[in-house]
Amino acid sequence: MTRVKIRKFGSPMPVFREIPVGGGEALWSVPEETPVAFIYNGRNHAVMLATPADLADFAAGFSLTERIVDAVDDILSIDIHFDERGVDIRMDVAAKAVERFDVRQQRRNLVGRTGCGVCGVENAEVFFEPLPKVSQQKTRFEDKALLKAIAALPAHQALNEKTRTVHAAAWAGPGGEIVLAREDVGRHNALDKLLGALAMARAPLDDGFVIVSSRCSCELVEKAARRGVRAILSVSGPTAFAIRKADEANLSLYVRSGDGVAAVN
Repeated sequence: MTRVKIRKFGSPMPVFREIPVGGGEALWSVPEETPVAFIYNGRNHAVMLATPADLADFAAGFSLTERIVDAVDDILSIDIHFDERGVDIRMDVAAKAVERFDVRQQRRNLVGRTGCGVCGVENAEVFFEPLPKVSQQKTRFEDKALLKAIAALPAHQALNEKTRTVHAAAWAGPGGEIVLAREDVGRHNALDKLLGALAMARAPLDDGFVIVSSRCSCELVEKAARRGVRAILSVSGPTAFAIRKADEANLSLYVRSGDGVAAVN
């Protein structure tokens, strides 16, 4: 398990609130959305709007997929500070990560909007950086396993059960069993949380696949590929750019198609 020192300060925020509707005769559960600031060795990097849950996972996953650090062991500590306006995640990272941080910082503005991890990127060339190949050839999964994961996903979406408005990303084993899931108002945030949780658990990523409740964008592919994920199952569907990036990485993309599933690359 993780050796990262994690500390929390202040009172954690609710992940959803109940508001009156219909003249106050009924209550509607709505997800919380709050600014989450990522601060490395005392320097601001980005602010994302996110659901204030699983924040240590979010910190680890964001740091890895944004390539601030190479491995979770490069994160020495994670301090999560709550106040009424939002959350500061203050991380100490290894010295070797500081130079990389400076390079990444020059290519990103400080504010990212909900569900869009590429917001704030200043130079479009970052979208065309080559992805590492996750395997020599695409890893394939049986339809039975993919359908099992689709059927099992709702049981792992507790927040969505209440609000019907948040995304999920989950890790499924080779037979389609859901091993771990994370939720967020942003689909990229949900994936970062999942990848961070898997990294801190030292979970191997060579024998299963990611399932996402949203459409599969190019950045979901990039985040997954840079962590070595070999396949993504999208309950919605991919963009054309996502398919091209998946081909580049030899990452398999699947989608739900009617009552079945289909490979799109």
